[in-house]
Amino acid sequence: MKKTNIKLRNLVIYQIYVRNFSEAGTFKAVIEELDRIKSLGVDVVYLLPIHPVGVKGRKGKLGCPYSIKDYRAIREELGTKADFQVLINEVHNRKMKIMMDIVFNHTSKDSVLLETRPEYFYKNEAGEFITKVGDWSDVTDFDFSNDKGLWEELSDTLVSYSKMGVDAYRCDVASVVPVDFWKAARKKVNKINRNTFWLSESVHGGFTKWFRDMGHYCASESEIYEVFDLAYDYDIQPYYEEYLFGQRPLKDYLEAIKRQEEIYPSNYVKMKNLENHDYDRIAKYVNNDLSKIKNWTALNYFQKGAVMLYAGEEYCADIKPTLFDKELFNRNGDISDLITKLGKLKKKSIFAKGIFNVNIPEIDGVAYNTVENDVDKFFGIFNVGQVEAELPVDMADGHYRNFLNGRIVKVLAGKVKLSKEPIILRIKKSL
Repeated sequence: MKKTNIKLRNLVIYQIYVRNFSEAGTFKAVIEELDRIKSLGVDVVYLLPIHPVGVKGRKGKLGCPYSIKDYRAIREELGTKADFQVLINEVHNRKMKIMMDIVFNHTSKDSVLLETRPEYFYKNEAGEFITKVGDWSDVTDFDFSNDKGLWEELSDTLVSYSKMGVDAYRCDVASVVPVDFWKAARKKVNKINRNTFWLSESVHGGFTKWFRDMGHYCASESEIYEVFDLAYDYDIQPYYEEYLFGQRPLKDYLEAIKRQEEIYPSNYVKMKNLENHDYDRIAKYVNNDLSKIKNWTALNYFQKGAVMLYAGEEYCADIKPTLFDKELFNRNGDISDLITKLGKLKKKSIFAKGIFNVNIPEIDGVAYNTVENDVDKFFGIFNVGQVEAELPVDMADGHYRNFLNGRIVKVLAGKVKLSKEPIILRIKKSL
């Protein structure tokens, strides 16, 4: 989006699945945790869908929150609309923003709109209501090309939540919903709050090709930035996962990060995350290796873009709660102090406006990045592979203090001995 404010790169977003965030699974239980969440450096509280879940074709006992029966209603077990309003107010009272998850590609198979406005929905050649993605068996898709009344209905839904004080929208599989619809919806919402920001769950490149090959619409990541302020990092997700699975070197992931600078608009904002409700926990990926968790967490913050934490990440959870039933995240540790320090670092102007450089070390398993402006230069060394080696660095020999733990790091003969801990060093430039 041409008007996107690059200060969004300073954001820390905290993702909550209300049902599985606490034993109570309510808005009130979320409110009880807001002070702790705020202390982590969080700016945005992001809620997975909070609407009633369909019954027809339901997966699991409780059903998927992305199979929505009624966009205008609140799921009873979470609380009332008045309770949701209280949550919004309490988030705002703590100088944070609230983000809703919007699912406008499909509804449940027994949704209010399917019953009252069937003309809004996609049909196959046999005239049957279906989803274009086979394993999404509990939903049926909209047809955005058939009736502009659908556009009005959905955008008016967003307006109603903006009037309640919702500050931002995370838009599910946004790439398969026409960019022109998002532009129209954004225009309406802007009349209520021009500062609303929009996060696209844009899809993997492989999914884009597959979906287009089937004859369906799917916007590219560059098209997404015509209307959205932030986009998921799914364009490089395969490189991240395949490194963790031992299928490719880390340098491929680092090269993919570098390539983002060449592809997207100059004011692009990526949303960097290690885990979410769709992907496994970083703790599980690295077999609960605390040193690897810390290095990956620090690397995630030390990139160009906003950061998202999934509730439980601060506790090194290795259980990703199922979407379909009641399941809480577990606690295997506590890296809240590290996350808090990284959150303070992320707020610095240099992480929005500075010049980022991703280096490709000859030593695999190590990321060595820098960010600088006219005054400061930060060096980040992240030993995600827990390699024992000395890393060549573009720094004068000397002793430097690690921003994250206060320990002294020695540069000798242009090299740093790699540590199990992440290293972030700050150098003041000569004026």
